[in-house]
Amino acid sequence: MKNWLKRSFNVIFLVAIANCISLSILLGTVFVDAQPVQARLTDDTYDGNIFALYGGNGSIVPPRISLAQSLELGRAAMLVFYVDDSADCKRFSPILNLAQGFYGKTISLIAVPVDSLDLQTNNYTPADEAYYYKGTVPQTVLISGEGKVGFDREGIFGFEELDSAIRDLLHLPDAPPELKFRKTDKVINELNP
Repeated sequence: MKNWLKRSFNVIFLVAIANCISLSILLGTVFVDAQPVQARLTDDTYDGNIFALYGGNGSIVPPRISLAQSLELGRAAMLVFYVDDSADCKRFSPILNLAQGFYGKTISLIAVPVDSLDLQTNNYTPADEAYYYKGTVPQTVLISGEGKVGFDREGIFGFEELDSAIRDLLHLPDAPPELKFRKTDKVINELNP
């Protein structure tokens, strides 16, 4: 009986080794020609969540509050329309990260992926994010707690301009001249400017 058990164990062991070798050969053949994944800040390819990858902050999406909820609370909101596969949106994402860092407790930052909007519908109300979309990304809209648009800008711009617009919307004094913002037009590295 012991001999039979020993032979069975040897056969099972040899089959397991053969399967491991076959699997490693198969995986080696499949992945030898595979190209490494490369995210690029300068092209219009989809690399994943642009806020986590290029802005260094994945907490911007999904938004924690809708525009309707923000207005209901009387809280100012910043809408940012974007797509993940736009080089301009990728380059703009660090600016939103700075805005969230400075004003995240006083203004609702609502990043809206344009792909999620139903652009065939025309009956949006001022409480709907899509009501403010003009067809370009990135687009940044600042709305007061009373629902008045205080800033609407398409394209890329620096944090200093956004900071000034937010301060105007919230009736805050201008930033003191000794306050130095990180230059947003100077890239620190390709993946996290």
